[in-house]
Amino acid sequence: MNGFGVLLRKEWREQTRNFKILWIPLVFMIFGVMEPITNHFLPEIMKSVGGMPEGTEFQWPQFRGEDIFMSLLGQYQFVGILIIVLAFMGSISGERKNGTATLLYVRPMSFRHYFLSKWLVINGLVLGSVWLGFIAAWYYIDILFNSVNAGEVFAFGATYSLWIVFVVTVVLALSAWLPTGGAAGLAIMITLIYQLVDGVIGAYWTVSPWKLAMYASYWFQQDADLSDLWMSAGVTGGLIAMLIVFGIFMAKRNAAKTTV
Repeated sequence: MNGFGVLLRKEWREQTRNFKILWIPLVFMIFGVMEPITNHFLPEIMKSVGGMPEGTEFQWPQFRGEDIFMSLLGQYQFVGILIIVLAFMGSISGERKNGTATLLYVRPMSFRHYFLSKWLVINGLVLGSVWLGFIAAWYYIDILFNSVNAGEVFAFGATYSLWIVFVVTVVLALSAWLPTGGAAGLAIMITLIYQLVDGVIGAYWTVSPWKLAMYASYWFQQDADLSDLWMSAGVTGGLIAMLIVFGIFMAKRNAAKTTV
């Protein structure tokens, strides 16, 4: 039972059984499709709603495809992150609580393999969902707005993907450490509430994982200074490694708390 491949297959079956492999990509794709369509038809929607004095003309801004990608990122930064937290907050703590983990812990299992199997499968599922949303948006942006350079789109997506990996790692490490409710609350504070804090007083620092979403937009800007982006990426990578080690340690330490 200590085989890494066995744990990977077990985790994949778990995501399939609870239909996360279907509904999470679907949600991200819906956002990816709706963002360019809504922004394209927004002037017509507002005209049909009415309520403006006769003869009034409102000049709507001319959105570029790059603007739509950033607008979509804003949706992912709130709704998308909330979905990740709520969907996976009990990945480890939930198994301890309902006793499922007992079937694993009584066997000669590597907790490193246990944690990493969840980390790999969940990251694969979430990153695949995010990229499906980006690709869906890119398709409609190309039709309704303008063509966006492929290299810029993939650099933009790769930068944001590092932030997503950080979020998933935070959620899993907290799930290994705390009960499900505590893991959810602290994960929301770290990933969502701290974004607001960074937005308010973040001008005093330039290197932070919470700035990766903003720095992702730099790929759409000509001659943007990417030094802070690379430093933030390095710091984020280091934090991810530390959180993985912490998560493995806490999963092993809390194994005795499993409900029998």
